[in-house]
Amino acid sequence: MKKDFLSIVWGIVILMVPFFSSCSLSHERQTKPNIILINIDDMGWNDVSFMGSKYYDTPHIDALADQGLVFTQGYAAASNCAPSRASIHSGKWTTRHQIYTVANSDRGKASNRKLIPIENTTVLDKKFTTLSQKLKQQGYTTCHSGKWHLSNDPLGYGFDVNIAGGPQGAPRSYYLPFGNKKNQIKIEKGKSEYLTDLIMEKTLLFLEEVNTPFFLNYSPYAVHTPIHPVDSLLYKYENKPPYKGQKNPEYATMVENLDRNIGLLVDLLKKRDLFDNTFIVFTSDNGGYYGKITMQKPLRAGKGSYYEGGIRVPFFFLWKDKISPGKDTQTPISHLDIFPTLMELTGDDSIEKLDGHSLLPLMTEKQAAVERSFFWHFPIYLQGYDIKDNENRDSLFRTRPGSVIRKGDWKLHYYFEDKDAELYNLKDDIGERNNLAEIHLDKKQELFDELNAWWDETDAPIPTAINPLYKPVIND
Repeated sequence: MKKDFLSIVWGIVILMVPFFSSCSLSHERQTKPNIILINIDDMGWNDVSFMGSKYYDTPHIDALADQGLVFTQGYAAASNCAPSRASIHSGKWTTRHQIYTVANSDRGKASNRKLIPIENTTVLDKKFTTLSQKLKQQGYTTCHSGKWHLSNDPLGYGFDVNIAGGPQGAPRSYYLPFGNKKNQIKIEKGKSEYLTDLIMEKTLLFLEEVNTPFFLNYSPYAVHTPIHPVDSLLYKYENKPPYKGQKNPEYATMVENLDRNIGLLVDLLKKRDLFDNTFIVFTSDNGGYYGKITMQKPLRAGKGSYYEGGIRVPFFFLWKDKISPGKDTQTPISHLDIFPTLMELTGDDSIEKLDGHSLLPLMTEKQAAVERSFFWHFPIYLQGYDIKDNENRDSLFRTRPGSVIRKGDWKLHYYFEDKDAELYNLKDDIGERNNLAEIHLDKKQELFDELNAWWDETDAPIPTAINPLYKPVIND
């Protein structure tokens, strides 16, 4: 009798093991942090008030930054949108995915281009494992919201849900119908008529229904051109004093409206009791505009340039009670660090080698940052916006073929057309005004040698063929 009783008890225990195991796994899945990557389009380094602007009002973004760790030396992987986005989602240098610009690489007048540029790739090759694919494999529900710009549809790259993402780099209009028949942003109608508002309206519907954990790639088209103001906000900026060249009221309304929408996102997270267990990354895909739209003083130049104004971006991480709030003014970081950081966050070490480094030990355990060099490669031409008002190397192009390396406080620009170089000490000269290439010859050679080694390591294509249509000008 006693033996039969024990047999029954053990049988019950054995039957219950899968139940308890299932409960344990379910609980584990629920406690994984939700992840939101906020990647603003063309928002400059100080186009937000938490980075010092006294012209733009961004109270909701500022509130998030105050709770997170801000990196003032945060870099985009490229100086314009498609290549930087490809690097974020693949975790690879531009030399590996070979998306260097938007559309063609021979931008500007042929007679001004000395070299034939390297042909550009416009679609992210599916041989690369994307961030969203890895998170989906871990049980995350994945949603892309806004600008994609890496293929016709993000659903083929690990996203379960797509809100308004396609091949477009920008809307034709921020008001209905947002595009034309050949370039129509696909999004269902809703209560909102302004594109930034409508995308957030649909994003909130996703967040209201999703069960954790989730990955949201929130990537609004704002604040990219066209500059279409939110009329209800214009009164605030039309007579507001400029700040370091920031003085465009219409652009300012787009910045503030974007901020308002991020506030709605945070409100819903808190309403659903999701905020405390959500890991948030905030950045911009490249540096801000230079000139009539906005300015990034004291940084030099802007979007499309590889001076600091074109690649330095607002950048912070927030994870309540896990990352201590503050401001890191000493540590350079890159878009390439996002992928490995999120992989360590979720405990996934299965991905092949990534080109960035996880920042999680630095942010959660206050470990010393890894000493490393940063590289940018642009074997292409990108025409200038305004030849009369710019801070580029020459007035015709924002980018001429070349590469850049930053190591410590030093930054070297190398140009393929004339094999010339510029060397700056960013600690003393953040505006890159004082070229030290002919003064610190040893440092110039050191950085050039390391750049050469990086070219070899990543099979960087170097343009060498002379353009037969090139017509040199006097003193070229």
